[in-house]
Amino acid sequence: MHVSAQTAAAAPAVKKRKTPGGTLYRGNEGMWSWVLHRITGVAIFFFLLVHVLDTALIRVSPEAYNAVIGTYQTPIMGLGEVGLVGAIVFHAFNGIRVILVDYWSQGAKHQRAMFWTVVVLWVIVMLAFTPRHLMNVFGH
Repeated sequence: MHVSAQTAAAAPAVKKRKTPGGTLYRGNEGMWSWVLHRITGVAIFFFLLVHVLDTALIRVSPEAYNAVIGTYQTPIMGLGEVGLVGAIVFHAFNGIRVILVDYWSQGAKHQRAMFWTVVVLWVIVMLAFTPRHLMNVFGH
């Protein structure tokens, strides 16, 4: 089929997209908030699963329970606890941010500032928690 020059000239011009297609985020705060919220949520879920299972060991075998608890009292697990607390604190603060974005009429407008507020609050809490915790872990 042949298209005449007159028909092609009469066709409306296709507008170019101003934003890239295929995804809403391209590395902005909203994307990182989304990614970190899911990663911390999955990490917390697996911690809770392991915690329930190791606590249930006391009903099966107190000796096995004591052996598992003994492995938790190592410096490596102490560092892991810092990661766990970091995940919980970020997930909690970011969860509040998500609620505000969803239910506050100005939430979407201020989501970027709220993300950086979450990051600053997270850093403050972790700077307060981490040295004290590591003193307990490595001080014994």
